[in-house]
Amino acid sequence: MKKITIAIDGFSSTGKSTLAKQLAQKLQYVYVDSGAMYRAVALYALEHKLIDDNVLNTEKLIASLPYINVAFQYNNSLKASELYLNEVNVNTEIRSMIVSNAVSIVASVPEVRKQLVALQQQMGAKKGIVMDGRDIGTVVFPDAELKLFMTASAHTRAQRRYEELVSGGTTVSFDAVLENITSRDHLDSTREDSPLFKAKDAIEIDNSSLSLEDQFEKVLALVNSKLAIA
Repeated sequence: MKKITIAIDGFSSTGKSTLAKQLAQKLQYVYVDSGAMYRAVALYALEHKLIDDNVLNTEKLIASLPYINVAFQYNNSLKASELYLNEVNVNTEIRSMIVSNAVSIVASVPEVRKQLVALQQQMGAKKGIVMDGRDIGTVVFPDAELKLFMTASAHTRAQRRYEELVSGGTTVSFDAVLENITSRDHLDSTREDSPLFKAKDAIEIDNSSLSLEDQFEKVLALVNSKLAIA
C-alpha cells in the first residue's frame, strides 16, 4: 500500500501532537514532533546561559549549533519515541514553562530552522510519516498529500495547557499560561523566517468544541480519502 505524508500545523496547545500520535499509531507511520526539536534547542540555550531576561545571544547559539544533537529514540516500554539532546533524555524537561517561554525566540533564528528543517526532511524522505509543528505544510513538506491546520480559541488552549501542567505537578497560574499562549501566537505568526500561517491547500480544523474521538474520526476520514487516490 502506498504511503503518504501528513503535515499538521497550527497554534500552540491545539492538540497537534495528540492527533499526530493517534494517526501514526493507527496507520503504523513514523511520528515526529517538530516542536519538541525546537524545544530541545531552547533547553540547550537556557542551560548554557544563552538567554538572559528573554533576550537570546543569537551569535553564540548559532556558533553552538554544530554541538547540538537532537534525535528521537523509540521507548519499547512506553511504545513511543522520546527526545534526546546530546544523548540525554529531555522528554520531560522540554515541556516546562521556562522552555515554553523561550522556544519561540529560538525558533525565529533562521540558522536554527535551517538545521532542523533539513533533519526533518531527511526523516520524512520515504513518506509514511506524520509530523506536526508550525511550518510543516508550508516549508518542511510543501508537497504533503494531506495538510491540516489546527486552531482553537486562545482561552480554550490556555485552559487545556493549564490543566496539563497542573496535573503534572507544575505550580502555575492560568493567567501566566494564557499570556504564554498569546505571546507565542504573536511571535510564531510574525517572525521573519517561516512564520506560522495556513497553507493554501491545508484543511482547517477548529477543535474548540470537538472531543478527541470526534476529531480523530473526522481526520481519519480525510486520511482514508487521500489514501484511496494515492
